[in-house]
Amino acid sequence: MGMPSMPELLVILAIVVLLFGAKKIPELAKGIGSGIKNFKKAMREDEEEVAAPKKEIEKETTASTTQTTATPEKKEA
Repeated sequence: MGMPSMPELLVILAIVVLLFGAKKIPELAKGIGSGIKNFKKAMREDEEEVAAPKKEIEKETTASTTQTTATPEKKEA
């Protein structure tokens, strides 16, 4: 089944207007838009929280490999 054609979209729009009323539709659209915006913001924040520990781990492993590859101290017998 393909995309709905223009008459089908008009019927759906008419049903939405009958159910919610013409004044309520902009409020619904605004609420949906702000919900999507908040969801995207939360996703970005979550990705940043996940990425931050990875960067710290990379720094630690780089520092530890630098320390292990440094010239060993000479032991006195």
